[in-house]
Amino acid sequence: MEKLFSYGTLQLEQVQLDTFGRLLEGQADTLQGYVVGEVEITDAAVLKSSGQRFHPALIKTGLPTDTVTGTIFTITLEELANADSYEVNDYIRIEESFSSGINAWVYVAKGC
Repeated sequence: MEKLFSYGTLQLEQVQLDTFGRLLEGQADTLQGYVVGEVEITDAAVLKSSGQRFHPALIKTGLPTDTVTGTIFTITLEELANADSYEVNDYIRIEESFSSGINAWVYVAKGC
């Protein structure tokens, strides 16, 4: 099983149903050293699923006072691949350590 941190649209029920075919269960957690910016989404399928033209995107600052709260979900490797498809080319997936001590994948703004 894989751990995936969501701070944005992957927390929406409709996005989870469209992306994973089920609702996910998770636990609240916090990531330090990042702030939330945004990216404009142009992918038609993502726009339809989220209903939002602008999606949040993490930008690394490295400052411990900058934090982002969200949810860490436990998903399968296949579901992680589905999440990669949903997040399109505006994001890259990296692994980070969270306040709870859990390591999880997280999508951040490409080039940041």
